[in-house]
Amino acid sequence: MKYGHFDDTNREYVITNPQTPYPWINYLGNEDFFSLTSNTGGGYTFYKDAKFRRLTRYRYNNVPIDDGGKYFYIKDGDTTWSPGWKPMKTPLDSYECRHGMSYTKFNSSKNGVAAQILQFIPLGFWGELQKVSLKNTSSETKKLKLFSFIEWCLWNAEDDMTNFQRNFSTGEVEIQDSTIYHKTEFKERRNHYAFYNVNAPIDGYDTDRESFLGLYNGFDNPDVVNDGTPKNTVAHGWSPIASHYIEVELQPGESRDFIFMLGYVEVAPEEKWESKGVINKKPAKDMMAKFDTVEKIDAAYGELRAYWDRLLGKINIDSGDDRLDRMVNIWNQYQCMVTFNMSRSASFFESGIGRGMGFRDSNQDLIGFVHQIPERARERIFDIASTQFEDGSCYHQYQPLTKKGNSAIGGDFNDDPLWLILSTTEYIKETGDFSLLDEMVPFDNDASRAKPHFDHLKASFYHVVNNLGPHGLPLIGRADWNDCLNLNCFSEDPNESFQTTGNKKGSTAESLMIAGLFVVYGKEYVKLCKRIGKDAEAQEAETHVEAMIEAVKKDGWDGDWYLRAYDYYGKKIGSNENEEGKIFIESQGWCTMAGIGQEEGMVEKSLNAVKEHLDCDYGIVLNSPAFTKYYIEYGEISTYPAGYKENGGIFCHNNPWIMIGETVLGRGDQAYEYYTKIAPSFLEDISELHRVEPYVYCQMIAGKEASKPGEAKNSWLSGTASWNFFAITQYILGVKTDYDGLVIDPCIPSKWDGFKMTREYRGATYNIEVQNPDHISKGVKRILVNGSEIDSKIVPILEAGKEHSVQVIMG
Repeated sequence: MKYGHFDDTNREYVITNPQTPYPWINYLGNEDFFSLTSNTGGGYTFYKDAKFRRLTRYRYNNVPIDDGGKYFYIKDGDTTWSPGWKPMKTPLDSYECRHGMSYTKFNSSKNGVAAQILQFIPLGFWGELQKVSLKNTSSETKKLKLFSFIEWCLWNAEDDMTNFQRNFSTGEVEIQDSTIYHKTEFKERRNHYAFYNVNAPIDGYDTDRESFLGLYNGFDNPDVVNDGTPKNTVAHGWSPIASHYIEVELQPGESRDFIFMLGYVEVAPEEKWESKGVINKKPAKDMMAKFDTVEKIDAAYGELRAYWDRLLGKINIDSGDDRLDRMVNIWNQYQCMVTFNMSRSASFFESGIGRGMGFRDSNQDLIGFVHQIPERARERIFDIASTQFEDGSCYHQYQPLTKKGNSAIGGDFNDDPLWLILSTTEYIKETGDFSLLDEMVPFDNDASRAKPHFDHLKASFYHVVNNLGPHGLPLIGRADWNDCLNLNCFSEDPNESFQTTGNKKGSTAESLMIAGLFVVYGKEYVKLCKRIGKDAEAQEAETHVEAMIEAVKKDGWDGDWYLRAYDYYGKKIGSNENEEGKIFIESQGWCTMAGIGQEEGMVEKSLNAVKEHLDCDYGIVLNSPAFTKYYIEYGEISTYPAGYKENGGIFCHNNPWIMIGETVLGRGDQAYEYYTKIAPSFLEDISELHRVEPYVYCQMIAGKEASKPGEAKNSWLSGTASWNFFAITQYILGVKTDYDGLVIDPCIPSKWDGFKMTREYRGATYNIEVQNPDHISKGVKRILVNGSEIDSKIVPILEAGKEHSVQVIMG
């Protein structure tokens, strides 16, 4: 590979060429404190919320790309270089970036000096550590000058980008010993500050950006580093930074380690000051003392590695294909956890200032990590449900710091409520914990309006029932899962948001995607009601599900595939009658997953149509043919160039819905072919075309009608992660959780001999071996549990604390 390779033993992706086709990034942090870092040292750090508690500044959409980060400059005589290559971009004698599970390592060398940087955030800690190790590999004494560099953000990242008349006059710092404290706005309305420390005496510092860089210079040409002398500046107003200066002399073979800490502190209002104008530094000093030696930092790094060993040990497969194994065992699960932490808020594509945590997004993300940290999944379900209203509607997003609904976006995305049934039922199936149904959960974060969580599920179900259109199909509202299908918008004003504008308030635009979704999770709601003894509720709900099935068959079928929607005027969308956008992926996915019309051949016809009209070399496109003009009655979807985003792009999030639909028919070869077309590890050899990271999923790949089919955008934060993990583990490999055990029903490629999976479930370890002697795709002939045959595909809940063998013979 031109840019790097997988190291499966260490669970790392090793980048050996810093000039990747796009910045290839990693996430640090697991709970409250997070950081993004690119393969060249770019990125930023924040506490909980990338909008309201951002510590360091990052320049989005900049030229050059990926500008700003946590940088180091090494001045060795007349040569200055950076261990991450940027910002100096000096050609290095060697370079390696290792992205691992919540840590990143740089190993670089230049002119007889080797530098290693280990970056990570210890478990439960509000600070990022950088262990910088310098070694003299030459035969001569080296006298080096080491400069650190970060640029402080002014806390509210959105305000930081706009309110210059204020922000250019507010920067404040304190410097004490080897620590630079950022205290902008601390004296008024904040009780939190940040600091950047090194565990060694320093020979100088700088905290004023203009003085450090020079007014007309970039990060690659700073005055202070070029001169080799700090200016000891104190920022007062203007833009504050933090740069330490250390002189390092190394004999041949000698090495030195430095520990840098970027930390965040909150103090009680009455404890803010040591004296007038001097911040209370004790909490920061306590943090520094925890990791002021190499031994302490190495121990914390070991704890982090052990933490990920535990998380990734819960589901493990051996398929015989390294590409599949590394996705299921390592990178897909890792991405699911990162996406759980961030939702859609903070990446190199998402600035973190607008989207926050999505209602539908966070519910879907949960199915990818619930097996790893069920206790946090439980908390997240309540956080999500608390942003719902009594009628079942909900805020579309909420901010992670406050957990309050984002009123600027509002709601009325009519698929949103149903996803709560998905997350809740998957949580219960994984854990057996029915008690969450009885927990009192607020509506609209108002404790006085709290009801049992089950009532939230009921409200979600009946929100669809109470919002049906002329054909008995669900009203779409502002949009369904496809945020860009805005059927009530009708916008001619470029200053309007498509997704928050409703110029026509109609009750006619209906969604077949929501119809299929309602059948799938309506059935789950019925099943749950029966399981907890609410038989009357189950019976009533079942009538609504059956009515929806009949409505789809009657008015949602176009002859060879399912319609996508009815527009404001009651006209068909996603029909062979349309000039453009004749067929869409979403309704094919959900209606086939629901099995609507399977007996009549509708499921098979639909999936055959997907193969004929939507499939291409790089995945399944969202719609075809792509729109070539603006349809005001369709909204944003028709504004994109053909082949990009929602207009004929390959949305990796919804491709798994078709994979699952194929398993309904038992077509394992086709399901797996679709899987391999978008799985990152299978695309490593086309990285120059694909561009984004070959170890994590992206949101969108350019479709067959684009100018560059196969080029990807928007990596990391996508429902793609959880849905692909869900599809491969529970439907293709076919090990699916249920209330009373594990349902084992694989739908695999017919050429496979079988596979092995280790699955922790309710405290027991299931060692599953699937054998496929007849080389079929679907069908289970025998299951033996601990040597004894059972007469069901459901392997019961086995004794906790022990390992159990499960032998599955397909046939």
